[in-house]
Amino acid sequence: MRIFITLFIISSLNIVFSQQNRTINGYISSSKNGEKLIGATLYDTIHKVGTVTNEYGFFSLTVPNELTILKVSYYGFEPFILEASITQNEYNISLKEITSLDEVVIKASDSKRSVESTNIGTMELALEKVDKLPVLMGEKDVLKILQLMPGVKSGGEGSSGIYVRGGGPDQNLILLDGVPVYNASHLFGFFSVFNSDALSQITLTKGGFPSRYGGRVSSVLDMRMKEGNNQKFNLEGSIGVIASRLLIEGPLKKNKGAFIISGRRTYIDALVKPFLPKEQKAGYYFYDLNAKLNYKLNNKHHLYLSGYFGQDKASSTMENSDGSMTNSFTDKMTSGINWGNAIGALRWNYRISPKLFTNTTFTYSSYLFKLFVEDEFTNIQNGESNYNKFSFLYFSGINDWTGKTDFTFLPNPNHIIKFGVGDIYHTFKPGVNTMSMTNNSDKTTQTTGSRYTYAHEVSIYFEDEHKITNRLKANYGLHHSSFFVGTKQYHQLQPRISTNYILTENSSLKFGYSRTAQFLHLLSNTGIGLPTDLWVPATERVAPITANQVSLGYNYEFKRIYNLTVEGYYKKMNHLIQYKEGSSFFSEDMDWQNKIEVGQGWAYGGEFMIEKRKGRLTGWIGYTLSWSMRQFDNINFGKIFPYRYDRRNDISIVATYKINDTWDVGAVFVYGTGNAVSLATQTYNLAPNTLMSNFYNSQISYFSSINNYRMPAYHRMDIGFNRTRQKKWGETVLSLSVYNVYNRQNAFYLFTEQKGSKIVLKQISIFPIIPSISWKFKFNFERIKTNKTITK
Repeated sequence: MRIFITLFIISSLNIVFSQQNRTINGYISSSKNGEKLIGATLYDTIHKVGTVTNEYGFFSLTVPNELTILKVSYYGFEPFILEASITQNEYNISLKEITSLDEVVIKASDSKRSVESTNIGTMELALEKVDKLPVLMGEKDVLKILQLMPGVKSGGEGSSGIYVRGGGPDQNLILLDGVPVYNASHLFGFFSVFNSDALSQITLTKGGFPSRYGGRVSSVLDMRMKEGNNQKFNLEGSIGVIASRLLIEGPLKKNKGAFIISGRRTYIDALVKPFLPKEQKAGYYFYDLNAKLNYKLNNKHHLYLSGYFGQDKASSTMENSDGSMTNSFTDKMTSGINWGNAIGALRWNYRISPKLFTNTTFTYSSYLFKLFVEDEFTNIQNGESNYNKFSFLYFSGINDWTGKTDFTFLPNPNHIIKFGVGDIYHTFKPGVNTMSMTNNSDKTTQTTGSRYTYAHEVSIYFEDEHKITNRLKANYGLHHSSFFVGTKQYHQLQPRISTNYILTENSSLKFGYSRTAQFLHLLSNTGIGLPTDLWVPATERVAPITANQVSLGYNYEFKRIYNLTVEGYYKKMNHLIQYKEGSSFFSEDMDWQNKIEVGQGWAYGGEFMIEKRKGRLTGWIGYTLSWSMRQFDNINFGKIFPYRYDRRNDISIVATYKINDTWDVGAVFVYGTGNAVSLATQTYNLAPNTLMSNFYNSQISYFSSINNYRMPAYHRMDIGFNRTRQKKWGETVLSLSVYNVYNRQNAFYLFTEQKGSKIVLKQISIFPIIPSISWKFKFNFERIKTNKTITK
C-alpha cells in the first residue's frame, strides 16, 4: 500500500492543473447498434492533443477553456467533426459505419496508433478476419487465427491451444469479459470454447505487460463480449458440418439497455449413432452459451451482467445379457468423461467526475472435470438374483470468486493513470477418487486423493501512460501480488515499463521490461490441454512461477495501409514444475506434490510481421525464429533440454481478397519446424531365464536424452470461398473451405515398429484434405418491416 501511494504521489507531481482548462468527456459508440467503441481516437485539431476511449468507450480530454474542434475517428467508421462549445463538456458521440472501403480517405495527418502506441508485443485481432479465412470443419475459431501470428505457436495438428514465447498453456491469462477461463478447449483440444459470433474485441499481449494485468507469466488474451444492440432486434446463426450456432440481440429499452444471447452445439453424437452396434450406445457432443445484459441508469452509472457456460460430454454404454428365466445374467457398463467451464460477471461503471472513471466487478469462474465408470452385474441362478455394482468417479477442478475495483484518472492529455485493487478466493480440487461396491445387502465407499486447497490472491497495481515529450511515451507502473495458502505467504513485486520513441512520422522504436508472477501451475503429461491436466496452487513446498522478460521492437507504418513490426525478446522463467520421470496423472501416489520436479526455463527469439490492412487484398506474412529450453535437476540427468514446443522456425502467410460484393476468397499457408519428441536411441533384448521366461524377446528402450528428436516439418495450405447475398429479409453467407489442400500427411504421433531385424519409425496422421461447408444467415428486422410497408 505504501508503494502504491508513493507512486501515485510521484506521478501526480507532474500534473499541473489550471483553472483555464476544461475537461471534455463522454462515450463513443456505434450508431448502428449502440456498441461502445474501444480505442476510438479523439484529436483536438487546434491544440494538437488527443486521447483514446477505454474498454468501455469512455473518454476524457483536458483542453484550454475555449472553442475546441475535435476529430473523432475509428477504423471502419466515418470520421466525425465535433465543435465542442465552451458551455458543454459532456458528449455521447455515435459514429456511422462505412459501407464501402472505397469511401475511406487516408490522410498523413490521421492518427498512427501502432506507431504511437507504447504497447510492445501487443496485437488486436479483427473479427472480420475470423469470418473470411478458411477453417477446419466449418468452425471459425479465434484461437486458431491467433496461432497464425508471430510468437504464437499451436500445440499440434488441429489443436486450438496457444503457446506464447516459449510458455506453456497454463501461462496464458485468458479473459472473457474480464473473467479467467481455465480450460479453453472443446473436443479434446481441437476447437476452442470461444464462439466468435459473441465477441467484439480480441487483444493478445505477449510482452511489455501493463501493470493492471497479473497472475500469468507468458501472455494475456483479453476478449470482450458484444454488449447487444440497443437500437433494434437482430437474429443470426450458422449451420456447419459438425455444429450450428444461433445469436439473438436487441434492446431492453432503446438507447438505454440491451441484451445478447448466443449458443452453439455440435451434433457429432447424432451423426455417429447410425453406425454403432445395437448393443452399444455412445456419443460425444459439446455446447456453449454466452449471454450479456447492459443497462444505462444515467450518464454516470452503467451496469453489466455477463456469463458463459460450456460443457463437453462423452459417454459409452455396453450391455450384454444371456440365459433363460431361471439362469441368466445381465452386464451393463457405462463410462464417460465430462468437463466444462462456467463464468459470470457483474460490473458497475461509475463516472465519478469528468476526469475519474471507476469500474467495480464481481466475478465467478469454475472449471470441473469428471471421469466415471459404472458396472452393474445381475446374475440369476435357480430363480435367485444376485446384484453387484462397481462405480468409480474421479474429479478435479478449480473455483474462483473475485472482487476488484479499477480506476482510470485522466488529469491532462499527457497522463492516463490507472490503479486498482482486487482479491481472488481460489478453491483447488486437484484430484479426488471415489470407489464404491454394492451388492444385495451392503455398500462400501472409499474416497482417496488430494485434499481441497483454499487460497487468497490479493493484488494492487498502479500504471501511468505518460507522454513525456512529443516523441517519447512510456507506460510504467507496479503490480504487487500476495498469495496466502495454508501457513505460507508469498509476496511478489512486479515492475513493468514499456516505452515508445518516435523516430520519424512513420516509424518508432519500442522497449519493454516486465516481471511477472504466477501462483497457479498446470500438471500435464501431454502439454496439449487435455481435461486430465490438473490445476494446482503454489504451496508450502512448491513456489510460484516467476519470469523476467525484455523485448525490443521496431515499427514502421506506411500510409496506414502497410505496417511492419520487428521484435526480439528474452525471457527467463523460474519454479516451473513437471511430472517426475515415470510419474503421471495415473500414478498410484495421490499427492501431486510427490510426483513433480521443479526447474527453470528460457525462451528467446525474434518475430517479424508485415501486414496490409486496407484494400481488396489484405493479409499478413509472419515469421518467428525462437528457442525454448527447460532444466530440472532430476530429469534428463540435470542437463538442459528443448521444450516440446521448441520450434525453431514458424512461417504463416495469410491473405483475403474481395473479388466483388458477392464473392471473397481467403487462403492460409503455414510452415513450422517439427516439435521435439523423445525417441529411444537403443533397445536391448531381455535374456531368457527362469524368472523372466515369459518376457523372452521383450525389449527395454534407452533414451539418451529428453526431446532428442525432431518430428518432420509441418506445413499445409487452406483455401476458402465466401458468397454473400442480400435477401429481402437480411443476408446469407455460404462458405466453402478446403483444409490441407495438397493433402500433406503431417505427423501427429510417432512410434517404432519391429520389421524383421530392423526397427522402423512410423507416423500417424489424422487430418488429410478435408472439405467443409457452412451457411450463415442474418435477419434484418428493419428491412423486413420496410419491405412489408412497401408491399402494402
